[in-house]
Amino acid sequence: MLTNTTRLRVRYAETDQMGVVYHANYIVWMEVGRTEFCRQVGVVYRELEDKENLRLAVIEANCRFIAPARYDDEIEVHTTIAEANPRILRFTYDIRRLADNVKLAEGFTKHIFLDTNMKLAKLPAVYFDKFGINVVNKVPH
Repeated sequence: MLTNTTRLRVRYAETDQMGVVYHANYIVWMEVGRTEFCRQVGVVYRELEDKENLRLAVIEANCRFIAPARYDDEIEVHTTIAEANPRILRFTYDIRRLADNVKLAEGFTKHIFLDTNMKLAKLPAVYFDKFGINVVNKVPH
């Protein structure tokens, strides 16, 4: 299973009045991890949009918070594809503090492919291998 690891440093602007990372930033970090995962496998979001006229819309997001991150912590976002087919991608995320490997959060996002008119679309077959999509051609008997 292919995993991308992206390192980030918590910025002061990402913390709240309690001095911990504001919860919505974890979703942003998931997006950063997802974007870097795609780049690692040879798919650049911008090219998917410009060349294929596809959008990857989030239809579900989940994040479970385990331990707080604080200003200046260096974190790692470990991103993996858990489900992939020509219409749906599901990414999982494991977010950890680098200094002590403490798990800060875990979650997933589920996506569908849309065309520029916001209609359901299919990922072109040329991208299947990049996302680990295996399509078996059925031969009629």
